[in-house]
Amino acid sequence: MTLQGPALRLTVVVGESDTHGHRPLYSEIVHRAHAAGLAGASAFRGIEGFGASSLIHTSRLLSLSEDLPVAVIVVDTAERVRAFLPVLAELSVGGLVTLEEVEVLHYGEAATGGSTEGKSG
Repeated sequence: MTLQGPALRLTVVVGESDTHGHRPLYSEIVHRAHAAGLAGASAFRGIEGFGASSLIHTSRLLSLSEDLPVAVIVVDTAERVRAFLPVLAELSVGGLVTLEEVEVLHYGEAATGGSTEGKSG
């Protein structure tokens, strides 16, 4: 799949301890995005944050919180991302969900090292 130019970024922020069935919710979102054939999805663990509950969750040693924020980022065409939104509703995602227009400059495999001089691609 190639993706370049205008796209849509879906960001879903959930708690690390949120689950769907026996799987962490962030993992379920990533796996569902993959099954839906979206261009890419990644989950990022936050080190500190707060949301609607106004409770600060942090990874600092003296903190009792273990429910750190996790942001799942999905990028694809606007049409494909919007078609994925009902999946979030099905999963009863209660965290923050945002959509942002983005421009994809490069999408594909990372270089495996060595010079790219003289290679076409």
